[in-house]
Amino acid sequence: MSLWIPVTIFAAFMQNLRFMLQRHLKTTKLTTAGATFSRFLFSLPLVVVLVAVYVGVTDAEMPAIGAAFWSYILIGGVAQIVATACVVALFAERNFTVGIALKKSEVILTAILGLIVLGEAITWGGVVAIVIGFAGVILLSDPPKGEVALPWSKRLFNKASGYGLSAGFIFGISAVGYRGATLEVASDDPFLRAMLTLCVAITWQVLVMTVWLIWRDRGEILRVAATWRVSVWTGLTSMLGSLGWFVAFTLQNAAYVKALGQVELIFTFMGSYFVFKERSSMREILGVLLIVASILCLILAL
Repeated sequence: MSLWIPVTIFAAFMQNLRFMLQRHLKTTKLTTAGATFSRFLFSLPLVVVLVAVYVGVTDAEMPAIGAAFWSYILIGGVAQIVATACVVALFAERNFTVGIALKKSEVILTAILGLIVLGEAITWGGVVAIVIGFAGVILLSDPPKGEVALPWSKRLFNKASGYGLSAGFIFGISAVGYRGATLEVASDDPFLRAMLTLCVAITWQVLVMTVWLIWRDRGEILRVAATWRVSVWTGLTSMLGSLGWFVAFTLQNAAYVKALGQVELIFTFMGSYFVFKERSSMREILGVLLIVASILCLILAL
């Protein structure tokens, strides 16, 4: 089995845990910006320590970095901030499972952006898998039971779907940016490439969000710090998940990584049912099953 497969599954699991923690912060103590900031603020020191320990233990030399690295990092970092905020805001509109499923529109968008920006094509089997998964996203785009049903033409334009599809598109930009950045690090060690890229990206994100909150809501910084008992776990799961994604991006096409990453929905479904006590409709279950089918198609296509 190729290394990127278990690493991607690990990243998806950690990302699911992190979104569960952010959902808790969003619904109990923090604003959307605060819950988003907590992820980056508390993961930064962990990433710095991880890089220092890894370099010290392996006695690795710092690799050369291509000029395009910085452009990819700046764009990918800001895109990830905005996309994360969209997902956190979406939790106020739909249940946890549906919110994460809508975010998975990033798979087809990542494939398109990867082809345009990096010239990374996908196989016809990969295309079939992505289309099946996107059909599942369409099924999940209806309002919850009890609300007015929308025509098919408007299902992608309700508030919840807007947040979800926006998150998917912007996460697609972020994934392609990070894939491009890792390719600019001149090292044969995928872990070193991933950790260095991640460290630079999170440093940039903390800087951007700190400036934003000082300008818009200075008190939220103190409220984030006060949630440290929960936020430190948000930071840890964020760091582990992001490291997994970055390692996978060094090894495989971003579209394939994101397609396999839909396995997160299985973890999400379990968290929604057992932790948040949420129940899904048959339509939502069918949508999730289609997305699971798309994962199986992808594995067979590879």
